[in-house]
Amino acid sequence: MTVGTQHGDSDAILRVLAGFGVNHICSSLPSAKLDQRWSVDGLFRLRDRIESFGIALDMVPLPLSSKGIERVEMPNILLGRSPGRDREIDAICEMIRNTARAGIPALKYNLSLLGVVRTEPTKGRGDARYSTFVYDKARPLAPLTTAGIVGADAYWERITYFLHRVVPVAVEFKVRLACHPQDPGMPKGRGFRGVETVLGSVDGLKRFVDIVDSPYHGLNFCQGTVAEMLQKPGEQIFDVIRHFGARKKIFNVHFRNIRGGFLNFQETFIDDGDVDMLKAMRVYREVGYDGMMMPDHVPKIDGDVESAQSFAFAFGYIKALIAAVNAEA
Repeated sequence: MTVGTQHGDSDAILRVLAGFGVNHICSSLPSAKLDQRWSVDGLFRLRDRIESFGIALDMVPLPLSSKGIERVEMPNILLGRSPGRDREIDAICEMIRNTARAGIPALKYNLSLLGVVRTEPTKGRGDARYSTFVYDKARPLAPLTTAGIVGADAYWERITYFLHRVVPVAVEFKVRLACHPQDPGMPKGRGFRGVETVLGSVDGLKRFVDIVDSPYHGLNFCQGTVAEMLQKPGEQIFDVIRHFGARKKIFNVHFRNIRGGFLNFQETFIDDGDVDMLKAMRVYREVGYDGMMMPDHVPKIDGDVESAQSFAFAFGYIKALIAAVNAEA
C-alpha cells in the first residue's frame, strides 16, 4: 500500500508532495472534453511532468465527476439521453484507449446525479468545522434536480448501458475503471430530490460490481462514504472492506473517518471518528490490497489555507499506519 492523493498536480503541489514522501497520485482532470490534453501525447506529457518529481501517475479522472447533474461534464450518460450519451461514451472509450497507450494503469469516475450532499457544518475538535449531513435537515431544501424523477430501475438501466459499452474497452486495453460510491446514501424508496441513490448502499455496490465480470471493473472505494451507509460503521466497515477486497474490486481507497452513521454523520479528522483506522489498515493488508490510500474531505480550520495543514496531518497519519501494519507483518 502507498499513500496517494488526488488534490492537485501543479508543480508547486508536486514539490510539496515529493517532500512529504507522497509518491503516488491521481492527477487533476486533463480536460472536460476529448481534446489534445486527452491525446496520447498530452497524457504522456502529463505523466512525464509528474514523474519528473519522483511521483508515479497511478490514475487519471474521467469527466464524470461528483459535481451533480447540473455541473457534470458529460450529463447525457446519466440522463440516459441518446444519441448524446452514445457520443459521450464514445469519447470516454477513446480516453480509455489513450490512457492505456500513455502507460497509465487506471481511471476513476462517478455516476452521481446529486453530487455530494451536505447540510450545515458542525464544530469538531479544536473548533474545526466538520462537514456534516443530517437527512431530516436537508429534505425541506430539496427540489428536484434537472434530471427529474429517477427511480432505481431507470438509474440501473443507465449504469448498465454505460458499463456494457466501456468495460470491454477497458479489458481490451487493460485499464482499471474505479467508480466512486454515491455520497451519501439515501433511504431506499424515498431517495433525495427525486433520485434513488442506487450506488449509495453496500447491496447496491455489490450489484454494481457484478454487472460485468471483469478484473478491470471495480471501485474507487471511499471508506468514508461506505461508512456513511452503515448503522454502526465502527463495527461493520471491516467486513465490507473484506468483501470487496477479497474479490479484488478495490482499485483505490479514500481513507477517511466519520462519526455517526447512516443519514446523520460528521466527517472528522482521520483519528477522531468512530472507525479504528489502524484496524481498517490491517484489513486492507489482510485482503492483499496494494494501491493508494488517499486522504479526502478533511476538516476546515481557520487560517489553514486550502486545508494544506489538514491534508499534511492526514498524509503523515496514513504513512504511519502503513508503516505500522508492514512492521507487524
